[in-house]
Amino acid sequence: MSDTITLAAETRDRVGKGASRALRRDGRVPAVIYGQNKEPTSIHLEEKALVKALMTGHFMNSVIMVDGTRTLAKDVAFHPVTDRPTHVDFLRIGEHETVTIAVPVVFTDEDDAPGIKKGNGVLNIVQHDVELVVDAADIPSEITVSLKGLEIGDTIHIADLKLPKGAKPAAEGEVAVATLVAPTVPTAADEQADAEVAEAQAAESEAAAAEGEGEDKGE
Repeated sequence: MSDTITLAAETRDRVGKGASRALRRDGRVPAVIYGQNKEPTSIHLEEKALVKALMTGHFMNSVIMVDGTRTLAKDVAFHPVTDRPTHVDFLRIGEHETVTIAVPVVFTDEDDAPGIKKGNGVLNIVQHDVELVVDAADIPSEITVSLKGLEIGDTIHIADLKLPKGAKPAAEGEVAVATLVAPTVPTAADEQADAEVAEAQAAESEAAAAEGEGEDKGE
C-alpha cells in the first residue's frame, strides 16, 4: 500500500494571478481542494515541503492529508522554464472511498526472460501506468510485473497483472501493458542515411571552421 503523505496548508484569503504571484515570491504554492459536493477551498502550501513530497515518486498515487483533509492529487502545474510547481489541484475523498487512480508499473526479472537473455529481445512498454479502481485505503505504490519466462513475441496484458485484493483495472478487454519484440536490425538504407547525415554534419563543421579563420584574418 502506498504511504500517506502529510502536507500543512493555509487558507488563501485572496485569489487571482496577482495574489498567486505574491505567494510564489514568498516560497508558497497556490492550491485548491474540491470535490464531495462541497465548495472549493483555496489554500497555499510551502514550496519546499511540496517539492519533497513530489520527489517521493508516488505523489500522484498516494493519499495526501492536506491540513487534515484526505485528498488525492489530481493535477500539478509546473513553470515551463524553472520547472518549479506553480499550482496543485486536490480532490477530497473518504477514507474507504472507491477511486480510479493511475499506478506505475515496475518490471522485474529481466535476467530470467529467455527472450531478453538469449534472444536480445527488447521490452516495448505500452503502459507505464495502469489505471485501477480501488479502495482509497488500499492504493498500491506500484504494480510489479515479472518478466520470468518471457519469449520474443509474448505480450503482457492487464488481465495478467497481480493486483491488490479488491482492486480491478479501469480498462476492459485485452489491453497490452508490454510486449517483447525482436531486436531491430539496421538495413542498408538506414546505414546509408546515417552516413549522409554524418557527412553533412562534417561539412557544416568544416565550413564553420573556415568562416571563423576568415574572420580572424580580417581582424
